[in-house]
Amino acid sequence: MHPASIFWAFLKLGCTSFGGPIAHIAYFRNEFVEQRKWLDDKAYTDLVALCNFLPGPASSQIGIALGTLKAGVPGGFAAWLGFTMPSALALLLFAYGFTAFGLSADAGWIHGLKIVAVAVVAQAVWGMGKTLCPDRLRATLAIAATLIVFAWPSAWGQIVAIVLGALVGLRYLPPVTLHQPENTRFMVSKAAAVAAWVLFFGLLFALPAVARLTASQALATFDSFYRTGSLVFGGGHVVLPLLRNEVVLSGWVSDSVFLAGYGAAQAVPGPLFTFAAYLGSVLS
Repeated sequence: MHPASIFWAFLKLGCTSFGGPIAHIAYFRNEFVEQRKWLDDKAYTDLVALCNFLPGPASSQIGIALGTLKAGVPGGFAAWLGFTMPSALALLLFAYGFTAFGLSADAGWIHGLKIVAVAVVAQAVWGMGKTLCPDRLRATLAIAATLIVFAWPSAWGQIVAIVLGALVGLRYLPPVTLHQPENTRFMVSKAAAVAAWVLFFGLLFALPAVARLTASQALATFDSFYRTGSLVFGGGHVVLPLLRNEVVLSGWVSDSVFLAGYGAAQAVPGPLFTFAAYLGSVLS
């Protein structure tokens, strides 16, 4: 399949997929499992499970994987671009209006967006809690993780909570047998996969040191957003506290500007992680 066809398929979804990452998974299933027959339900379920296990935006990763399945790395890039571009452009325009036209962070409609952001986060936490914590053990684990990240409000607190959760889950939760798809073959060479792993970890560990040595604001910004994307497990609203730690506590943006952009991100289709495009535009 030509990458251009993949781009147009995902561009349509990028313009119409409202509702956040959980809704995106349903949109993708309807489009690529039921209508286009790119893969079966079992293979798609395994793909969703894998992408939720990896750090970063789960729905975007699912889209990249689907594009890669059909046309290799160019197909994955085309899927990512088509799905991400509409919301990224919309949030860039919002950021431009916020700064160029002197919009006040205390304006009534901005205050409304902040209220929406609070409500959406609360709803997301409640929904994820009901789905991911169906028993007492997992509910206790979630509460313990919440206490850790509140007591240690930094990226390291997130890492400690994730590692402890993994250890408790490994010890006390039953293993899950995943379906191994027989007819799903990704057109990515072993060398390319190894290179991607090396690049991922190389940037994760090298960027903080290089940013400090060069004292470059642009490099420091890239490091902050790259590190955030590398440490976010679960996608969607989970990115909010990490991004806030990076850009608000460091003094790059105010809480009002941050929440206004987050509220605006709820009003556009596509991946929530394009909130980063807004933040990059309003950094001071």
